[in-house]
Amino acid sequence: MAATVAAILCVWLSLLSIAHSVHGMSRWPGGSSTRFYDFKVQTKTVTKLCNTKDIVTINGMFPGPVVYAQEDDRVIVRLTNLTPYNATIHWHGVRQRLSCWFDGPSYITQCPIQAGQTFTYEFTLVQQKGTLLWHAHVSWLRATVYGAIVVYPKTGVPYPFPYPYEEHIIILGEYWLRDVLQLEQAVLASGGGPPIADAYTINGHPGPNYNCSGNDVYKIDVVPGKTYLLRLINAGLNNENFFGIANHKLTIVEADAEYTKPFTTDRVMLGPGQTLNVLVTANQPIGRYSMAMGPYMSAQNVPFQNITAVAYFQYLGATPNSLSLPAVLPSFNNNLAVKTVMDGLKGLNTSSVPKEIDKNLFVTIGVNVQKCNRKNPQKNCQGVNGGVMAASMNNISFIRPNISLLEAYYRDKNGYFTEDFPGTPLKFYDFVNGAPNNAPNNTNSKNGTRVFVLEYGTRVQLILQDTGTVATENHPIHLHGYSFYVVGYGTGNYNPDKATFNLVDPPYMNTIGVPVGGWAAIRFTADNPGAWFMHCHLEIHLSWGLSMVFIVKNGQGPLETLPHPPADYPRC
Repeated sequence: MAATVAAILCVWLSLLSIAHSVHGMSRWPGGSSTRFYDFKVQTKTVTKLCNTKDIVTINGMFPGPVVYAQEDDRVIVRLTNLTPYNATIHWHGVRQRLSCWFDGPSYITQCPIQAGQTFTYEFTLVQQKGTLLWHAHVSWLRATVYGAIVVYPKTGVPYPFPYPYEEHIIILGEYWLRDVLQLEQAVLASGGGPPIADAYTINGHPGPNYNCSGNDVYKIDVVPGKTYLLRLINAGLNNENFFGIANHKLTIVEADAEYTKPFTTDRVMLGPGQTLNVLVTANQPIGRYSMAMGPYMSAQNVPFQNITAVAYFQYLGATPNSLSLPAVLPSFNNNLAVKTVMDGLKGLNTSSVPKEIDKNLFVTIGVNVQKCNRKNPQKNCQGVNGGVMAASMNNISFIRPNISLLEAYYRDKNGYFTEDFPGTPLKFYDFVNGAPNNAPNNTNSKNGTRVFVLEYGTRVQLILQDTGTVATENHPIHLHGYSFYVVGYGTGNYNPDKATFNLVDPPYMNTIGVPVGGWAAIRFTADNPGAWFMHCHLEIHLSWGLSMVFIVKNGQGPLETLPHPPADYPRC
């Protein structure tokens, strides 16, 4: 009897200690160890594509420093802004358990960190491991401000696949010769679309297909017969991309920092914000093989950069002047190649797929054309048919407030947002093949800072439907603060009577490419209080308003309650 009482007392004290730690001392669940990083936002002079310019970086690095950690580690990043520009960092894919204040999107969870200011991000990687990324989340600064997050399993816990000989980070990006902040302002002022990137990059290097870039090439030296783990990240701004290695197979073992059942393919497609871990075996004759990054452009009549970025997968023993065997990538509009890879993604650990649903939402996504009401139409209305380009969810273009939306919600400040984002489209029609009228007639979206409120613990199913109001397109949709099960997807208009769902082994992701002219169904449980941004990760679409916010209310007790904001919380 005494032993039983002692055991009960021990458990009770343990639970009390956890509750006190979260509610009293810290603002996040306790981690196993703490990793400290010092980030300085600063400019760096770089020479690329026959041109020298200053870019904004973290610690003068392009790409930026890698954040290394282990599952359940606490991460503390002190960010000091040494530039004249506003800055924030978003920890893409980090679920921010009880740490929404540190999620990073400007005017959603925080005000920007202004010139000369410092803000400390603090979060715990609760039950997370794998490859993620961090990037700026203000203006178009993430064109150069980005880096990898590598979260290893706990000590002694193996990968669920053969241990690789080496691991390498491969970050896909886009590079502009123009100042990206000025470029953003010019594009939005024009009312039209953005110019194409001047180059694609692999780990910051364009490769030999571009002017003045014969030596600006990333290279991996590999040992014949060995297997390598490549951590692929797309940090690009406005384009989705194919990736492949000449004469080599890629075996996907992880998507968006969640293990998958192994799936082997010749090439993969990543939208901005997506990550894939792939195994590659050096099983070809000794030589130099191209690792290639090329465009996937599903929209019609949209210009894009069509020159492939190249890096080298080079065997030891190959001569320095060996010819590089070219990688064969799909054509830029090969939707089947994208679908084939998505079909092959199956989750490895999927015991918590929500089988029952409390809230079923239907959200259309797409591009709009606003009627021209500007004073200088020739200069400022360069969208389709003389209109102004916009983008929306359920035909509502999101307008960011001028303070932190999370703070406005937390402090109950009125007038900054409304809780009336519609859970279904305001009007149903043939979303894919038509619109109420052809552009520019009645393709206007409504503007507003609207949120959708979820009770804590709500099991949500969300149908994301692409639309052809202007043009159908694959949209990489990212949900902050959560990963979600991709339980279904298809082409055409979503039909619940015909849709096929996978509730057995769906992939668990944080960014889903909604198929061009199609739909995707995702499920998640709203068990993390805060204000969570959901948006298209094509930056131009985000600038045009293709986004919304979920507010998840507090549950019961300190482990289900959003703590107070940090003391150094930025002010607008």
